[in-house]
Amino acid sequence: MIYRLLFRLVLTRIEPERAHGLAAALLGSLPAGFVRRLLGPRDPALRVQALGRTFPSPLGVAAGVDKDAVLFEALGAIGFGFVEVGTVTARAQPGNERPRIERFPRQRALLNWMGFPNRGAKQAAARLAGPRRTIVGVNIGKSKAAPVEEAVADYRAAVREVAPHADYLALNVSSPNTPGLRALQAVDALEELVAGVQEELEDLGLHLPLLVKIAPDLSDAEIDAVAVLAVRRGLAGLIAINTTVRRGELRSRMRAADEPAGVSGAPIAERALDVLRLLRARVGDRLVLVSVGGISDAGDVRRRLEAGATLVQAYTGFVYGGPLWAWRINRELARRR
Repeated sequence: MIYRLLFRLVLTRIEPERAHGLAAALLGSLPAGFVRRLLGPRDPALRVQALGRTFPSPLGVAAGVDKDAVLFEALGAIGFGFVEVGTVTARAQPGNERPRIERFPRQRALLNWMGFPNRGAKQAAARLAGPRRTIVGVNIGKSKAAPVEEAVADYRAAVREVAPHADYLALNVSSPNTPGLRALQAVDALEELVAGVQEELEDLGLHLPLLVKIAPDLSDAEIDAVAVLAVRRGLAGLIAINTTVRRGELRSRMRAADEPAGVSGAPIAERALDVLRLLRARVGDRLVLVSVGGISDAGDVRRRLEAGATLVQAYTGFVYGGPLWAWRINRELARRR
């Protein structure tokens, strides 16, 4: 209740990205060890075995919250079972011009056109090096400056830096905010990318779980084709879904209808569940399915797990739910499992 009041009266008056920065600074200043003892997931009923790791909770943080790998320990301390950092690109880049996020509190939604702002894979790798308590995946995308025909080499350059320090890798081919990126979801292009990254991991001598994050705007037939490819190429799993370009009833004051941007939050929950069920029907338990999109409460998490997800991620629900959101969800999940 206190956070909802703070959000409505204070945070909504601050530009979203600045509010995110202030919240991140506050979160990062807290003593992670002490906070983890208070809020970290400890109930054995929450544990999940996946991707060669024991996850203390199935609820994780989606890429986008910790773009530069600076908050993962703090996020793990407040209750998240894992954190996917990034999206990281091989080259540092500023992203699109600010402002580039718009809130829709009534719909519990966000619209973003960030464009992968980050300090680059080398700096992310430096921050991930060394011991840590939180399971961390690294989400990798194409550098904006890299032509699509050079995408494989660009992804491989990022993998070379971050893979030695990651618990798993996620290939982001589904953001609507990097020109040409979604073309990499076409089966032939995706197979070339996956093969190139797998070759890079072999060259590094690493056996690291590799996942692909897909868009909700693919047709069911296209999603089915990606699932078949994932099994054939021996991927560890799929992350479904990214943001959608379909704005529905959202009316942006900042972004024209023909300008690319992605909707996250409650409006995409139904599609996220539909895609999860479609993937589960196709791949069974041969892949780890990570469901993301429209997670608002423990009931949403349970529905995704019951529909076949092994793990669940959140972003927008966390923004609207506040710093105790993951702790509350874990407490309820543990009571009912």
